[in-house]
Amino acid sequence: MITRRTTILSMFAMLATPAFAARPQIFTNADGQAASGYDVTSYFTTGQPQPGLADFSIEWMGANWLFASAENRDLFAANPENYAPQYGGHCAYAASKNARASSVPEAWTVVDGKLYLNFSLGVRARWRQDIPGNIALADGFWPGLHG
Repeated sequence: MITRRTTILSMFAMLATPAFAARPQIFTNADGQAASGYDVTSYFTTGQPQPGLADFSIEWMGANWLFASAENRDLFAANPENYAPQYGGHCAYAASKNARASSVPEAWTVVDGKLYLNFSLGVRARWRQDIPGNIALADGFWPGLHG
């Protein structure tokens, strides 16, 4: 029986190919921007995603990170690990299934001071059904996934 869950899990399994696994640790869009060009500090400072601007950017971990202001860029530069999304910005739910998938800025959750992004709002809803369990699984799988 094909269910929505089966379809989602199949999608993640298809993304976990050797070619996909060879990609860099940080998920970037086609322009090489981390977090789809959104300001990752804004999730913490304003409680919502804000688009970043090319005027306020920094290179970190092989990706270009954009920020809404110089102040936010400087916050990130002082301690990027505090603001960078977990699993390199790849989908947290996919990581819990031993796969990698892209993420979108609006499907986010901050848990214990850490930012998690998901593939879509629907996938985020599924991930939120067992956040501690999914984080534990993803943390175990991630070292083998980030290439």
